[in-house]
Amino acid sequence: MTLFVFPPSPQPSLTISDSDERFPVHRIYCVGRNYAAHAREMGQDPDREPPFFFTKSSSCLVDQAETIPYPPKTDNFHYETELVLAIGKEGTNIRKQEAFSHIWGAAVGLDMTRRDLQKEAKEKGHPWDMAKGFDKSAPIAPLTKITDIPSIKKGAIKLSVNGDVKQQGDLCEMIWSCDEIIASLSTLVTLMPGDLIMTGTPSGVGPVNPGDILNAEIDGLSPLKITINHV
Repeated sequence: MTLFVFPPSPQPSLTISDSDERFPVHRIYCVGRNYAAHAREMGQDPDREPPFFFTKSSSCLVDQAETIPYPPKTDNFHYETELVLAIGKEGTNIRKQEAFSHIWGAAVGLDMTRRDLQKEAKEKGHPWDMAKGFDKSAPIAPLTKITDIPSIKKGAIKLSVNGDVKQQGDLCEMIWSCDEIIASLSTLVTLMPGDLIMTGTPSGVGPVNPGDILNAEIDGLSPLKITINHV
């Protein structure tokens, strides 16, 4: 028996639609600037450069959230609606044509961002960790098995705040498709069962305030609804 100096943290996991089982989460990878219109609104060149990745800790995960707090040290708290891929099979240097066999399921998620801290980090050439990887910054809806999803190559993706549509696009507008993302990421790390990949957000990102209600949707997936609370 292994003896720990204090009890280890619980295993992060996600709800699975229409199942009592849960999906254990290992790591969370995020793709930056994967929709051309969003790249432009962030002042970047949307040309098809190699994808770049950043991470969130699995402790950032919020399972089928109802509320999340407005985080400290920010006055510009932003939503980013994303398709989330759940990896179910280990792989390194995965070929594009084999990438879909590594996907266990998918969900709609939010990459919540302290935009003012991100802007400051960019200007100083510092990492984005405290802008992206803070507590409860990754709310994710219940996962749907890949065999039950009509398509993750196309389909409407949108987000409304207090009933007003703020983000609206289609998965087919990704600069890098899901299979290309998996193939590229697997050249950098060994993808493992339980890894999540947040695949980027369409244009229309913006701030939220305490009391705001966010509804995120992707065709064929369980929706995500959260309310922003005071700290």
